[in-house]
Amino acid sequence: MSEIMEVFWRTLLAFTLFIGIARLLGKQTMSYLTLNHFIAAATLGSITANLAFNLNIKTWHAVFAMLTFFGTSILVLVFTVKSRKARRWISGEPTVLVEDGHILEKNMGKAKFTIDNLNQLLREKGIFDMYEVQYAILETNGGISIQKKPPFRSLTRQDLNLAFQKDSQFPVELIMEKEILGDNLKENQLSEAWLLQELKNRGLALEDVYYAVQGTNGNLYFDSYADRLKAPIDKE
Repeated sequence: MSEIMEVFWRTLLAFTLFIGIARLLGKQTMSYLTLNHFIAAATLGSITANLAFNLNIKTWHAVFAMLTFFGTSILVLVFTVKSRKARRWISGEPTVLVEDGHILEKNMGKAKFTIDNLNQLLREKGIFDMYEVQYAILETNGGISIQKKPPFRSLTRQDLNLAFQKDSQFPVELIMEKEILGDNLKENQLSEAWLLQELKNRGLALEDVYYAVQGTNGNLYFDSYADRLKAPIDKE
């Protein structure tokens, strides 16, 4: 087989394997959702390129490397789905950079974030004045989430029906994957007894709940494992 034809068939094989493994790893890998997904995508691309063009590497060696990488990635994904601690260790946690309009210098330092970085991301969000910001949070994917102070927030239909709207609170995660987040309850003067009663009022048991959060307006949101959707939009 000539080198040209060998490169041709290896490239087709590499492309097919890349698409297949990327599909199996999920959409998050292609979106670079977290550091873990970025590393997975970069490594997969590197192995694929070597399989296609590096004739010094045997084809089956490259294929074996891709399959090994795929297996390792699946194990990591399983651990991060099953364990919140593993998810924190691998992907990290969001970092609050601005709280109640005050820049948190220690958090900025820990995140290796400069004031120039912060200002740039704020401008990308259409915010040019720091005093408009109530909360700024650096997410695990490197993006930033912003909550403006009440006077600078866009009006909604609900706002137009209110004579006065008090300042909103920060969302409080209450349950994640059937686990009550006790630290969050304590920090916000909430009790497990109150939370369990709210579950009971809605006909839910703790083991039924995938996610629960108290929103910025104080309303509770519960998502159960049984969604009861006849035709999920993202069904594949």
